[in-house]
Amino acid sequence: MTTPSLLDAIRIVKENEKIATQSYAEAAKKTSHILGKTLFEELSKFEAYHYEQLTLLEKSLMESGEFIHYKGREFPQPPVLEVKAAKEPNAKSLMGIITQAIELEKEAEKAYADLAKQTIDTRGVDMFKRLSDEEHKHFRLLTDAYWTLSNFGEWKYIHPSHVVFQKFAFIFSHPA
Repeated sequence: MTTPSLLDAIRIVKENEKIATQSYAEAAKKTSHILGKTLFEELSKFEAYHYEQLTLLEKSLMESGEFIHYKGREFPQPPVLEVKAAKEPNAKSLMGIITQAIELEKEAEKAYADLAKQTIDTRGVDMFKRLSDEEHKHFRLLTDAYWTLSNFGEWKYIHPSHVVFQKFAFIFSHPA
């Protein structure tokens, strides 16, 4: 039997996913650059997917006490074409939006990790760990976006494997 506290926690993270979906959709409307717009639109779709899956989980737990099999979702890679970085005219206001989004992703990652620790059912543990990992990837995407806007005033897509090299190169090309 499912404990009320687990269902309460699921309802809370569902509400957080709903807010994140709406926040990213709004952020997509506020940026003029295609990379930023695409990032926020994809994050909105991703969080909507989380909301749908959590709704299915909540229903399953209430009806049968069973966890669902969570397939997860991969973040789509940008198209393989040369996209020139462009100055973002609203960079300062977007920095605030990204900062808030980073905090939301950190909180979501922790909430799912905590649920994984508190869950006994292996499917539940796997689901919450995967959700936590996906939120961590969102956190990384957003911190990279923040870094490029902050240091270059431009949207740039940095493949996760290139982040360390990019930051290292920037530090040495811009001595203090």
